[in-house]
Amino acid sequence: MKCHVVNIEDLRWLLGHTGGFRGGYVTDVQVSKRRLLDEASGREVPAGTTVTVVIRYRIHQMSRVAKLTMTGVTDFSMFEQEGADCSTLGVIQAELNEGKLRFWFDPQGELYVVCEEAQLEEVAAPDLEPLSLEQVAQWTFQSGMPDWPTVAWMLAELDVAGVPCVWRATTSSPGRHPAIQWEGDLIPASMQGTANIAGVHCLLYGPLDGPGFGMVLRVRGIQDRRTGQVLSLLADLIARRFSGQCLVGNTIIPGEDWQNWKSFEQQRRTDG
Repeated sequence: MKCHVVNIEDLRWLLGHTGGFRGGYVTDVQVSKRRLLDEASGREVPAGTTVTVVIRYRIHQMSRVAKLTMTGVTDFSMFEQEGADCSTLGVIQAELNEGKLRFWFDPQGELYVVCEEAQLEEVAAPDLEPLSLEQVAQWTFQSGMPDWPTVAWMLAELDVAGVPCVWRATTSSPGRHPAIQWEGDLIPASMQGTANIAGVHCLLYGPLDGPGFGMVLRVRGIQDRRTGQVLSLLADLIARRFSGQCLVGNTIIPGEDWQNWKSFEQQRRTDG
């Protein structure tokens, strides 16, 4: 989901939609300064500052990762005194004053941004069993498209790709989030019958924040080569077939950039 914030109505929507990011925490802050060549002087001159803040928070039984990109920044402060931590949020404060957006991300004002406009990008999913990054490989996708992936489509595509799988549906529980449409595990056919095989857990949910759907692919514990292959291949198939945004860790990636981002990360790990 993407939304531009340029006027007071947009700002009210942002604070209402996010609940002011109550109880969330900042995972990343990035400052980018553009410079352009001034042909008259032959020198590079400042051409704008952008500040990006990534926030993880929960609202309405949904876990959300939001990237707030603030452009045309005219004032920015990030100051943590000894022992202080401005990453933990209460409720952010924001206002529109003299055509400028002002954001206070913590009560002490240690993370503060004044900008001309902002853009919210967000990926949300129902709360799942909390696991550390060492315990789980997870890929989330959110799309505004009205048609959703089906189990039959996934099985057919994996079969064509030469990685046939079988489907093991998860029984619905009374406390399951109402947005969840279906969930279950994809087990590589070559591993069928093997003891203690979790496979790739797939969960489809929607509609959420308007039309469309979201999907979570998850492998718990140490990845077997074959389950890792299924997760990677299925993520590629979904990102190619549907327009939307991918989420890996705290990074939101446009679906059309997924392949390039994955190749870059694989190369970075190889070089490292």
